[in-house]
Amino acid sequence: SSQIYPIRLPREMRTRRALLICNIEFEHLSRRDGAEVDVEGMTKLLEGLGYVVDVHYNLTSQGMATVMKDFADRKEHWTSDSTFLVFMSHGVRAGLCGTKSRGETTDILSLDTIYKKFNNKYCQALLGKPKVIIIQSCRGGNVGSVMVSDSADPAMPTLSLARTVPAGLEDDAICEVHLESDFATLHSSTPDTVSWRSSVTGSLFIQRLIEQFRNHACNSDLQEIFRKVQYSFRKFSRQLPSQERTTMLRKFYLFPG
Repeated sequence: SSQIYPIRLPREMRTRRALLICNIEFEHLSRRDGAEVDVEGMTKLLEGLGYVVDVHYNLTSQGMATVMKDFADRKEHWTSDSTFLVFMSHGVRAGLCGTKSRGETTDILSLDTIYKKFNNKYCQALLGKPKVIIIQSCRGGNVGSVMVSDSADPAMPTLSLARTVPAGLEDDAICEVHLESDFATLHSSTPDTVSWRSSVTGSLFIQRLIEQFRNHACNSDLQEIFRKVQYSFRKFSRQLPSQERTTMLRKFYLFPG
């Protein structure tokens, strides 16, 4: 169907790759105990879905940007059908905390940077292919509880995408495409709110995401799985995952047919 992202190569010929960045140790912020469990669980999940997972720990915002650029340049994306980009760290409204962050404004990776590194201008190997972004972090206030909060504090850039169509373009070996498309993003929480993590069992969001993928990836498209993750939080009023900046043009089935 034209409404479904194609997976043209058989599994043995595909070179699916995923990127996972997890910050656990910080110079000025608290240690994210339990995050190791999240990394182990997500790595096993993605490997089961057919991805080779590049895992990186404890990076500054510049380090994260460098790792993303290197990953975006990987030749394997040309013979892949999709990618997963997973980020786990302390967070503020403006983005993800690097290891030198003091909160709010220092050493922060803007979410815009993620989209820019993998948009259709800078990562043409993934043009027209699903780019799934999973973000486990707080996006605002620090709340005390039995569980541990991934937090720091606010100041978000406006996320916008404007596109104008130049008049008089002819189809002459020039193909105009959207600057940014085929992204699906699931944040662990809504803006300005915290995400919850157990120092023993890891993040609630990552636990429930893994559970829903394992149960439904065989027969549900990606955004339906995201909705199921959100629904699993219906009785936990302190946190609600959020789908944002999603530009998927088709349905993405990890196991089509």
